[in-house]
Amino acid sequence: MYPMHALPVRRLLPLGCVTALTMLGSVSAPTARADTLHVVHPGESIQAAVDAAAPGDTIQVAPGTYAGSVLVRTDRLTIRGAGERTVLTPGEADATNACAAAGNGLCVVGTAEHRVADVRIQSLTVTGFTKTGVMGSGTERMRVRRVFAHHNGEHGIGQENSVRGELTDNTSEDNGQAGLFLADTADAMGASIARNHSAGNRLGVLIRRGRELAIEQNELTGNCAGLFVVGDDKEPAAGPLAIRGNRIDENNRYCPPNPRLAFIQGSGIVLTGARETLVTDNQVRDNQGESPMSGGIVVMPSQAGRPTVGNVIRGNVVTGNAPSDLAYRVTEINTFEANVCERSEPAGHC
Repeated sequence: MYPMHALPVRRLLPLGCVTALTMLGSVSAPTARADTLHVVHPGESIQAAVDAAAPGDTIQVAPGTYAGSVLVRTDRLTIRGAGERTVLTPGEADATNACAAAGNGLCVVGTAEHRVADVRIQSLTVTGFTKTGVMGSGTERMRVRRVFAHHNGEHGIGQENSVRGELTDNTSEDNGQAGLFLADTADAMGASIARNHSAGNRLGVLIRRGRELAIEQNELTGNCAGLFVVGDDKEPAAGPLAIRGNRIDENNRYCPPNPRLAFIQGSGIVLTGARETLVTDNQVRDNQGESPMSGGIVVMPSQAGRPTVGNVIRGNVVTGNAPSDLAYRVTEINTFEANVCERSEPAGHC
């Protein structure tokens, strides 16, 4: 991609008045196409810019509030805003837009035959959607960075059936389910959830049937549970994963039970139905509750009967959690080594 100052610029008219415009500053070439910068201002349509874009283009969204969901199916597209000053909110119902119909804010959607590759979502705010703020499905190397996702009905930012994704430097607060969500990825092949802040959600981070990924250097606080790794009755099971260098404090909100789980409160890291996950160098403090899942780092049975086995919990600082800092609530073999803690169940793991 050319540097931003070198990109030809396309400015879009308001929705309903979109016309073909001449690119400013571009040089015609019969055998090559320059990547284009599409600039969108308040009152104009982000979706129209996306529809007009080609692989390699950038959509620059100016500060302002934009109503309506955005659906991306184009490879190598960048959508970039001005952080908290560029806000996506729900618009009028639009049955022709699959993202809007699903209740999501910004969607990147591919297929089993063709994953949408190398899409970048940067410096936007998404709020008020009934489902997920930013959602990727069938993607490869989708990167979501510096997005503020809050007050969405389900997840703040998520990916499913995707590989090599990166969710980094985001803030996800007060969403109905998970702040950050990754699911149904048989081989994530180096996916990363790193340096995010997730607070006030049901779950700070939820990994469901995710494999080959790292969750590192995140700050998870004030949720009902900090980090949940779930393997249920479908293949593949969750893991192997690397959970390292996270700060997981005071996740003591109360979330009521649902048909699948008891109430959640005071859980730092929960491994249930996970295999071969390495939990290392995390700080897990002051997570306290009376749920069957409460505690600092909890290894517990799967609700679907899947074994929780082969996990290694090593070198963590786990203090001030209740009813215990380390909770070993399964019969399968898992390993606890060199952790700093005050209480464990059964005793002897500190």
